[in-house]
This record gives sequence, C-alpha cells and structure tokens, in this order.
Amino acid sequence: MKPETENDLAEVIAAASGPLAVKGGGTRGIAPQGDVLDVSGIRGVSLYEPGALTLVAAAGTPVADVEAALAAEHQRLAFEPMDHRGLMGTSGAPTIGGVIAGNISGPRRIQGGAARDFALGVRFVDGAGNIVKNGGRVMKNVTGYDLVKLMAGSWGTLGVLTEVALKVLPTPETQATLVLQGLNEVDAVRAMAAALGSPFEVSGASHLPEGPDGGPTTMLRVEGFEASVAYRLTQLQMLLSGFGARVERADAASTVRIWADVRDVAAFHGIAGDVWRVSCKPSDGPALAARAQAQGCVFDWAGGLIWLRVSEGTDLRSRLGAFDGHATLVRGTAETRAKVPVFQPEASGVAKLTAGLRARFDPRGILNPGLMGSAA
Repeated sequence: MKPETENDLAEVIAAASGPLAVKGGGTRGIAPQGDVLDVSGIRGVSLYEPGALTLVAAAGTPVADVEAALAAEHQRLAFEPMDHRGLMGTSGAPTIGGVIAGNISGPRRIQGGAARDFALGVRFVDGAGNIVKNGGRVMKNVTGYDLVKLMAGSWGTLGVLTEVALKVLPTPETQATLVLQGLNEVDAVRAMAAALGSPFEVSGASHLPEGPDGGPTTMLRVEGFEASVAYRLTQLQMLLSGFGARVERADAASTVRIWADVRDVAAFHGIAGDVWRVSCKPSDGPALAARAQAQGCVFDWAGGLIWLRVSEGTDLRSRLGAFDGHATLVRGTAETRAKVPVFQPEASGVAKLTAGLRARFDPRGILNPGLMGSAA
C-alpha cells in the first residue's frame, strides 16, 4: 500500500483490518509485523520562508531534497540527522518524516538540541484514521498534549506523520576541528567536558578509541565566522594543553568529512557484529564501554552517546547491568532480535503511561505493533 495523499492515508488506516508496518525511506532496518504501509509517496516541500527560518515539508520528502532547498539559501537542518544506510547496509532515501518520527539527531545535538527541538508543528493520521494537526485537533482526548514532542521519537506507534514544520538555521561561514591524539577514554571525556564547559561554543565532541591512524583520537568542532573560529581553536588548545595530547587542526573540508563519519558511525560500516546505541551520563561512558567488552566503540555527545559493536547475539543490556541511561539495538541479527527487544524495557509506571497514550492514539493497536513494546 502506497498512498499519495494524506486523505488516502487516512482511508487506508481507517479500513485496515490488521497490523500495519509503516515504511518511509526504508533505511533504518525497522521491520515491524504487518502489511507494509509505504508513505514515501506523500512528499514535497510545501512552504519555505528563508527569512523566517521556517520550512514545511510532507513527511515522505527525502532529507536530501530538504537539504538541497536549504543549501540554496545558505541554510541547514541544525540537528544534523544521521544517514543509517552505511551502518545498516540498506538502500532507499531517508525521509524527513522518518527523521522526526525517530528523533534522529547527530553530533550537533550537544550544542543546538535534538530534532524534536526544531520541529514546530506536525500533521499525522492516528490509528483510527483521523487526521490530526498540531495545536488545533478535532479529537477531544488529545487536548493538552504537546503533539510535536509526543510524535518525535514515537517511531510511528502513535500515528503516521504526513507533514512536519521545521525551524532551520543559517549555515556558518566556516568550521574547523581541533584533533587531540593519544588520550585514553577517561581523559578524553574529561577534555570534552572541559571544552563544552568553556565559552568557546563547541558544536561537536567525539572520541574514537581507534582513530584513523589506529590510535585514540578526540575531536572538537567549532563553527562560525572565520576569525572567530581561529580564535576559539587557539583558546581551546590552550585550555586543554594540560592533558598532554598531541594536537592538530583539521580545516573546513576535512571537518565536513570527519563529522559525517561520526554522525553515520562510519567506523562500523561493512564490519560484522551487532551495533548498540547507549545513552548515558558522559562520566559513566568509559566504565560502560569497558563492561561492554565491545569489538568497536565510538563516543559522541562528549561521551553521552556511545556506539558499541559487539559479537552477534550478545545481550548487551545484561552485560552492562543497571545504569543511568538506556541501550537501543540498532543493528542486530535475527537471533539477537529474537532474544532482546530493540528498545530499553520501560519501568512499570512509564509503561502504564505509554499504554494509555497508545490506547488513545491507536486504540486498535495496528501501527507498528511490537516495535516499542506495544502489544503485538
């Protein structure tokens, strides 16, 4: 099923007699049970006002189309959404609706916020086939909900997005990266924390235990006017001189490549193993990485996000034990997915709230059932 309009989508969902597996670009390897509902045909940028830093696009619009429209006006998506294709070995084209549905946020999240923070409004079709609009909806039982925040990160389990309105930002004049070589994981996290706590506006902070040259590499990105970037890099280098790292600077062109690789977890492309995404307190990151006994590791968000590559079939949550955060299975074999849920199991109180929301927005339980713990 591939509806071409919002009304067509509403009719399909209202008439559905069983589970529906919502599909956008098909790049994230998500395959819930049910008949495939392909929403990539609902596409196109309907409004773009560069002066107001606002863009409205249908949910099936490829992210590349949105980025091309913004680039023509020297603007960009501030939240730097990841492209999963290299990591997942998938094809297709990431869609802007999929980005918001998954709250897909890249390295710049530490400075500017997540995808949900730049979503101004949404339109979607709920599990009963009703068309819902942010802030002015006809269904009584959604009154009081922040629908934008509710839909961002719901992965299509509460409704199928048809349109998103976004705040965008100007593209900076230039960017550069301060590269520190030789820091262990504990010192790298401390250095990244010091950089983020400084007034020098770091927009990316990542650590690779095995960098491009095989040794540990810590990277700090700075963006803005050329003179400002040069000054801030110098100040950051002085601030971090006590860590004893070898320091290099990457220019704008190299910086683009570096952070695209961090964003897309290029270190794990084409390499076997299950991949997990762990959100935690940055100070807990090194210990968690050690407990994981991982075959590969990437620290992003100054250590608050850890990508771990482990042996196929590993129950990473059991290996990590209790910690302040959560672990999500991003890439796994059928064996792994049969053993562990994709998303961190919810505490009982949160699970009750989640069930209540699903009962209101998808009373028949037909949208991506089982994906986030909803009833199959």
